[in-house]
Amino acid sequence: MKCPNCIEELKMAERKGIEIDYCPSCRGVWLDRGELDKIIERSAEDLSEMPRGGRVQDPPPATGDKHGQKHRDPYRSGHR
Repeated sequence: MKCPNCIEELKMAERKGIEIDYCPSCRGVWLDRGELDKIIERSAEDLSEMPRGGRVQDPPPATGDKHGQKHRDPYRSGHR
């Protein structure tokens, strides 16, 4: 399957039983029907298993690149 954004061939990855198609060129993420619902359900399950008073860990601090611009690694946070 081709990326609708840049026409590059999509790659597939599996995370916790959920298949995710992604573009290695533009880093777009594409989900099949029902996959977003699975992600939401698993997130709700993970939150319900968190101990009361538990605190979600803060994301890592942004780092500066050689031009002084700050950025975060999009794969580290799991969000896109």
